[in-house]
Amino acid sequence: MSGVAPSLKVKNLAGRRVGIVSSSWHPEICQALVAGAHRALNEAEVTDIEIRYVAGSFEIPLVAKRMLEHECDAVIAVGLVLKGETPHFDYVCRGVTDGVMKVMLETGKPIGFGVLMCDSLDQAIARSGVSGSKEDKGYDAAVAALDLIESK
Repeated sequence: MSGVAPSLKVKNLAGRRVGIVSSSWHPEICQALVAGAHRALNEAEVTDIEIRYVAGSFEIPLVAKRMLEHECDAVIAVGLVLKGETPHFDYVCRGVTDGVMKVMLETGKPIGFGVLMCDSLDQAIARSGVSGSKEDKGYDAAVAALDLIESK
């Protein structure tokens, strides 16, 4: 872990609409991240949830923007970019990170960022929320987005 996570309370946000957008590569990891996000939404009593899957993490910002423009109060972005032997990893990581930030600033709506960028599958598993993992970044990303829905 990179540090001590902040303690954020899950607010009751019944009646809000929240989207989850996930990449499709490494489905076992992405499904665990989506499940973590869904768990946080359940705690917040959010029942109006739209889940969308995209080919890869690079496509997440566009779909997040569309969701925010069409009635979602927040989006949780999850996925996995796994380092390979080429610079492709660096370009995809930069693109999805910059893209998500740009969408948040353009729309003024929160996106919880739970896209894992890992050197190995073991690192991804440890952060995915699967049984025995150290962290649950899908849950954490959802809590972060939920915390921002009503902040002005």
